[in-house]
Formats: sequence, C-alpha cells, structure tokens
Amino acid sequence: MQSQQQGDRLSWGDTVFLHLEREGMPLNVACVCVFEGKIPFDACVQFVESKLPLIPRYLKRVVPPLFNIGLPSWEFDPTFDIRNHVRDASLKHGTDVELKTLAGKILSTVMDRQHPLWDMTLVHGLKRDRSALIFRLHHCLADGIAGVGIMNAVMDASPVAPRLPKRKLRLRVPPPPGVWTSLTNSCIDSYSELAKRIFDGLADVSSMAQRAALTDQNPPTGELSHLIPELNLSTQRLRFNVLYRGPQKFAWAEIPLAEIKAIRQICGTSVNDVILALVTATIRRYLELHGDRVKGRELRMMVPVNLRGNDGPGSLGNRISLVPVTIPLDIRNPKKLLATVHKRTELLKRAHTAELVSLAGGLLGMFPNSAQALAGHIISRLPFTPFNMVCTNVPGPQQPLYLLGHKMLHCYPYVPVGGEMALNCAILTYNGTAYFGFSGCSHAAPDLRRLETFLQLSFTELWEAAGVQPSPKQERKKAKRVRAKAKVPSAPETKPASVQVSIPLSSLVSVEPATASETMVKEEEHATQLIA
Repeated sequence: MQSQQQGDRLSWGDTVFLHLEREGMPLNVACVCVFEGKIPFDACVQFVESKLPLIPRYLKRVVPPLFNIGLPSWEFDPTFDIRNHVRDASLKHGTDVELKTLAGKILSTVMDRQHPLWDMTLVHGLKRDRSALIFRLHHCLADGIAGVGIMNAVMDASPVAPRLPKRKLRLRVPPPPGVWTSLTNSCIDSYSELAKRIFDGLADVSSMAQRAALTDQNPPTGELSHLIPELNLSTQRLRFNVLYRGPQKFAWAEIPLAEIKAIRQICGTSVNDVILALVTATIRRYLELHGDRVKGRELRMMVPVNLRGNDGPGSLGNRISLVPVTIPLDIRNPKKLLATVHKRTELLKRAHTAELVSLAGGLLGMFPNSAQALAGHIISRLPFTPFNMVCTNVPGPQQPLYLLGHKMLHCYPYVPVGGEMALNCAILTYNGTAYFGFSGCSHAAPDLRRLETFLQLSFTELWEAAGVQPSPKQERKKAKRVRAKAKVPSAPETKPASVQVSIPLSSLVSVEPATASETMVKEEEHATQLIA
C-alpha cells in the first residue's frame, strides 16, 4: 500500500487505517522504551514540546472531507495542548509484568480524533532505577519505518542533556479554509492523486518489465507454478485467528543481533529469514502446547516491505507493500526450516511480489472515499482471515539514543491486532539487539507471555543446529552455570528459559504443571489491579 503525500492531505493508503479502525480496536504503531535513571515528568513535557517544530504533523489533527468527497486533510489543532499528549503513570511494584500490563491497557484504547493522533506515557517506579516511555501514534500518521525516524528526531544521540527552552512554545494556527475552498481543494487534491496513482502504476509495470528484461532474476516457470496456487489458496485458521474482541496483551523478548547475523552468515540466508524462521518455530511450539495439530498445516505471515526508495525514513505516512510468506509448521529441523524460509522469500523477491501487491493496492485505492469508508467498517467485523499474523521487521538505530541524558536501554515494538489476526509480532533492531514484541487479543491468546520462552527455546535450537561457535560471553555464562551446579548439585533449575540446550516440546509440556497458564493469567490480573 504505497502512500504518496499530496499537499497536506492524507493519501488513500493512510486513509485505509482510519477506515479499518473501530471503537475498541485501535490501529496504532507503538513501542515501549526503557531508560536508565529517573526522568522528571515536567522536564520531559518541556523537552518533547521543544521538538514539535521539527515534526509539524504532530500539531495537526485529521479533518474529514466535506460530504465525504475526497480525502481527509491534516489541519492544525486550534486547541492543541501538550498535556493531552504527554502523560505519566506510576507502577506500585515496578516489575516488568506491571509495565506490560499497563502497556496493554494503553494500547487497547482508541485515540481522540479531535486532536493530533499521538501520545506518550512516561512510566515511573520501574525497578533497578529505570523509567519507561510508552510511545504510540496512529497508523495513518506513520508506519514502522517513519516511526523510527520520529524517534530519532525526538531523542538525542548524545548523553549530554540538552538545555530546555525558557519560553513556552507559541503556536501560530492559520485560519481554516472556507467551505467552498475546502471542498474545491479536496476534489482537486483527490483527483490529482488518482491521476498520480495511475501514472505511478504504469511506471511500476514498465519498471518491472525493464528489470525482467535486463536481469536474470525472474523465477523459473516451475517455481511460478508452485507460487501462484499457493497465493490463491485460502489461509488455514489457527487457534488465534478469531474475531478480535479486546482488550490487548503485550509481551516481549530480545536476542543479540550479532548472534542472529552469525547464524545468517553460516547458513547463507538473510537476517529477516532467521527472524521469520524463529517466529514460525515459536508459533509451532505455542500451538502444540495447546494440543493443536501442526502436521500438514502452514503459517501465512504478512510481511510489510518498505517502498520508500530514495526517501528518508523520516518522511511520514505509509509507504509499504505486503508480501505473503507461507511456511509449513511441521518442519522440526531448525536448519531445514531456515532453508525453507529462505527459498520462499527468494522466490517472492524474484517474482516482484511486493511491487505487484502495491500495484493491486493502488487500483483498490481508486474507489471513492465513501465506498472505502463503508468497506472498512464492514471488513473489520467480518470472519475473514487473509493472513494468520503480521510479522514486521523494522531496522532501528544501531547507536544508543538518549532522552534528557538518560540512555535508552531497550525498545520493544508493537504492531496492532484486529479482524481475525488477533496475534501479531513486530521486531525492531536497536543498538545491537533484536527486540521482539508480541501483541495479542486477551481472549485469543490469554497466555501470550508463553511466546517469550518459546522464542528463546527456538533460538537456542537454531543456534546449536547451525553450529555457531559460542561467544566468549556465552562461554563465561556456561562456566558460571557449571560452577553453580557443582556447588549445589541437587538444586532444581528455576529458569527454564536460560537453559542453553535443546529441549523437546513433549518434555517441556510434560514437566509443566497443568495450571501454568491459569497461574500466568492470575499474575497479570494481579498486576492490573496494582496499576488500576
């Protein structure tokens, strides 16, 4: 769904996310950032406000077109107040469970469209002398790549705390356009973008034809014969492909990026292939935990692809396409699974799937805005599963960022859930670490935190299967565990997720108490009561 900016009006691609959203099912992109030290709230408010001139769109709200003719526009909020967008909250016990629960509550609410569609919640009281920031913005404002650009603009690359401005930001809000002017501009802008989409579509077709003629990257006929039926087949529902009810849960995990790259180098794949293989293995473990059959079944992931080209990541809006990646769920050999993922993604690249999906999306965008709005409200409530889940991988800054001199230690990404995709996964690489964020409907995946452990187990299996030499850090950890076991040989393991050996799923299930999921749900309910 490539989105091109036309003046200060939403593109059709941005507008889609407005149409699909409904009460109780917000469509925001977000992240939970953890910082060292205690960040003062008033200073944070003042600092964020001082950055707003760098992002003028943060001062504007979405205004629907007159008579629903044309596309919505971005107009300055005449009642803008920074306190409507930067808030704070405190944790009573300061645990990560509480932080995840608080994030789930915030991410379950729809933002007020009478104001700019973004907000930040500064969280105090996190253990080990830390603070957190829950940062979200509507998907019509930015996609994941643009969100990273905004994060770079708001934060600093230097640990030196910047001087705060002494004067309060004064906003000069221009008067809104007249009725006829607004209607005329709306029609002109909308039909100008329609013409632009037609020409862009023709240019895309021509470009794909030229690349096909000049390169030998087109898939063989035999590969296409397997690919086309695969794309036409309906998606097999999995246990979490049920109509979204809300509220949401949020879970996360992290893996060193250097270790993912080591596997990629040895196996001759890409970083994205390794990540997709890990997510597939994680979902397989989750399904088998609940007794679901995986033999002969497949996982179809919707993988967003950046189409910005020469445009920088700081440009707002949505400029993405979608690639369907279908992987068998019954491949237990980690290396074979990774090889299968690599083969599928390479075939999709050679078939120019991202460009074709973008072209098809552009054709759908030619329907009138009123028809798109009606279709969006209907589609979000239909029992329709085009994909099993979203799996988006966003490259972030590989150097530390700072907020008022406080280093950002972790950054856990969030991608919205909705329709019958009630469990999704976002990955953000920041400062040498790949952060995984699992978002899910509390009814479809009440034990969402299981995925944290299963991801670590899947990574350990792939690491060992790939034959990667352990790093010095891992050797030190292993030696430390050996010494600890030598001192207390009878002491039981208390953290299964930290065991650096392959654990078959059957044994994992058999040693786990039957009420483990219920216990986890009770823990999160208790955390909800603590922060309510």
